[in-house]
Amino acid sequence: MASSHWTAAVASTGSSSVCIFLLLYLLHPLLQQILRLIVHQVLSRHYLLYHLSRRSVHYSLLQVLAHPQGKGCRLRKALYGLKQSPRAWFSKFSSVLTQQGFTPSAYDSALFLRRSEAGIILLLLYVDDMVITGDDMSGIHTLQQFLGQQFEMKDLGSLSYFLGLEVTSSSDGYYLSQAKYASELISRAGLTDSKTVDSPLEMNAKLLPTDGELLTDATLYRQLVGSLIYLTVTRPDISYAVTLVSQFMHAPRSTHYAAVLRILRYVKGTLFHGLHFSAYSTLDIQAYSDADWAGDPTDRRSTTGYCFLLGSSLISWKSKKQTVVSRSSTEAEYRALADTTSEFLWLRWLLHDMGVPLTSNSPLHCDNVSAMQITRNDVFHERTKHIEIDCHFIRHHIKQGTLQLIYVASADQLADIFTKAHPLGRHRDLVHKLKMASLLPS
Repeated sequence: MASSHWTAAVASTGSSSVCIFLLLYLLHPLLQQILRLIVHQVLSRHYLLYHLSRRSVHYSLLQVLAHPQGKGCRLRKALYGLKQSPRAWFSKFSSVLTQQGFTPSAYDSALFLRRSEAGIILLLLYVDDMVITGDDMSGIHTLQQFLGQQFEMKDLGSLSYFLGLEVTSSSDGYYLSQAKYASELISRAGLTDSKTVDSPLEMNAKLLPTDGELLTDATLYRQLVGSLIYLTVTRPDISYAVTLVSQFMHAPRSTHYAAVLRILRYVKGTLFHGLHFSAYSTLDIQAYSDADWAGDPTDRRSTTGYCFLLGSSLISWKSKKQTVVSRSSTEAEYRALADTTSEFLWLRWLLHDMGVPLTSNSPLHCDNVSAMQITRNDVFHERTKHIEIDCHFIRHHIKQGTLQLIYVASADQLADIFTKAHPLGRHRDLVHKLKMASLLPS
């Protein structure tokens, strides 16, 4: 739509488009974490998962309403698929839910909760799709009927497919994967042969912005990397590799494109890999934090990696290059600890909002002894003056009893997979420890 709003247009917005998947990740990166938390809740508390979707009007042609004198028509009302319609729909849906006693979570507005003497109901919304669960079965059925009366809803039954995520239930839990999405991505890249690789990156792989020839058309590169970013929703084993290749979106070269193809060949060989949520998992949360000091050969910035487990189930992780250069490995590790602590607090607040009882002193595992000693030392000196605010932040929450730092040997540091490439044996060991599994199609 032109900024002057003098042209009215109605465009197709097919929900199966790859673009909506990328928009989901970029515009609402927390939604996937909440969905994983809900799946864990369903298993630990024996809830059922329901999937509803609002029926929408789709148009196959771009229609322009022209004026006889050659002027356009001023748009006075938002239509489905145009800029303001999602906001208008969310506002309308929120007001209707509020009338039914639901309140949006203070920690993410896409999650709605209602507590009563009969139990709790959780509703997770993204655009037209929603997931409903809880132990108030009568309230859930009443809510489904009510939403069907207020809006034109489609009951999709038990949750099996949500925005590209395949949800498969078994006797020992749930399995989240993106095999169909990954298969379509591989086809789009033109990888029709049977060649696969055993790891997403070569050992000690260092990509430079000047290596190789500049790609004449970067469109495919950007599309593939953007799609790989969404694939990391259920594939933490490729997070670091995708973080690396995404740094060259502005001017990709042949070496960068070769790295993308290697990631896709790895995905092709592990097509049905995904996250397993055990039905016997506990509700104890723990974290792992790590950093690769000065790992970027171009600007010598470090990489932060962390992950969170609820019981034995992986619920959150990140691989990200730090924004500033650290002058020592201790400084890099401490910056990573500060980011991990911030995420830790948000997860604890969200879990508490969802009715999950949490104990104090949740463990945060770190393999850097010097960084751990800083949290116990009240005296600031030359080595800590650059990270003084982070020192106060972490030390405060340790003294409050929210978390406790626990040393972990580097061999058992799960966050190591998010900071650098590893030899094949080490990579497989970390994938196994993260409870990733491969479920073949039935």
